[in-house]
Amino acid sequence: MKKYRRIFVVVLDSLGAGAMDDAAQYGDAGTDTLGHISASVERFTIPNLQKLGLANLHPLKQVAPVEHPLARYTTLREASYAKDTMTGHWEMMGLRTTVPFKTFKDTGFPPELIAELERQTGHKCIGNKSASGTVILDELGEEEIATGHMIVYTSADSVLQICGNEETFDLQELYRCCEIARKITMRDEWKVGRVIARPYVGKKRGEFVRTSNRHDYAVKPTGRTALNVLKDAGFDVISIGKINDIFVGEGITEAQKSKSSVHGMEQTIAMTQRDFTGLCFVNLVDFDALWGHRRNPIGYAQEIERFDKKLGELLPLLRKEDLLILTADHGNDPTHTGTDHTRERVPFLAYSPSMQEGRRLEEKPTFAVIGASVLDNFDLTMPENTIGTSILPELI
Repeated sequence: MKKYRRIFVVVLDSLGAGAMDDAAQYGDAGTDTLGHISASVERFTIPNLQKLGLANLHPLKQVAPVEHPLARYTTLREASYAKDTMTGHWEMMGLRTTVPFKTFKDTGFPPELIAELERQTGHKCIGNKSASGTVILDELGEEEIATGHMIVYTSADSVLQICGNEETFDLQELYRCCEIARKITMRDEWKVGRVIARPYVGKKRGEFVRTSNRHDYAVKPTGRTALNVLKDAGFDVISIGKINDIFVGEGITEAQKSKSSVHGMEQTIAMTQRDFTGLCFVNLVDFDALWGHRRNPIGYAQEIERFDKKLGELLPLLRKEDLLILTADHGNDPTHTGTDHTRERVPFLAYSPSMQEGRRLEEKPTFAVIGASVLDNFDLTMPENTIGTSILPELI
């Protein structure tokens, strides 16, 4: 082991830091999730991110750079040809995706797919279009409760989502239907990155609320990742939030589900009291799911403020042999058109109490520097057919 005993990688899901050079090819020219959130609100109180150096990394309207930032900071470019959650996380751990997953946002799912899903589940499908999860519940929730039909919808992501009322459809039945949908959508022409169970409660329009019993059924990673290497070498690989779903359990030694991003941070804070050796990999999904896709910059700013308060609780608990990395998996500019993710570079802030000083690093060409650096720290090497070069010497 070279330097750190415990490494915490926390993904602020969708917190991009400015358009990639090829953003126009994705319809995302001029996007800037972090910058446009700051420009959209009068108040933006993030003292802990500020002292790490976030405003040194990216100009913010209300937040001044600090003279002596605590973290090493830069931005990371995405080497993969996509802008979705799975692609971003997989790249962090070494996999480069060159063929994006299928999306059905313009047409809905093909009739043949829906017919097969209905035949195998025994439920008629309603919806079958691209929609906001809360909007489609208001539109079809009462019908689903009355008939036992199954709400199927998609989004700008490569997903097939199924809603079911926990009281009338039954949570286990929802999971069963999603498992069937996952098998069906493994066909190349229908292959989506994730099938997502979207349970909810409530009895009538305006009262429906999605619950924390969501479950993602993802495609397995296309190869071995840094997580597999860590686990095989006997190190702890602890997942918090939807990391375990994203990697379908590959390379994970322990998984904890989160009810919210605040809960995810509370779980991460609790992990500082655990005597583990290896990686704690955290995804905080609310930035993306609640605010980015719903194009709500004010709500997004408030979510960042809630995160910052929890960050203030986490930082004093870190030991000298701990490394904290804050980053993102893509952008989701809440001021942009549509509801899709946005093609952006992402922030990278690395901090340890053992660091002598913070400073800006050169921009890195891939998210995979994260996985490569984690493995380098434990004297391990990236698996074959992966990308990423360690930047560990810059983080000590």
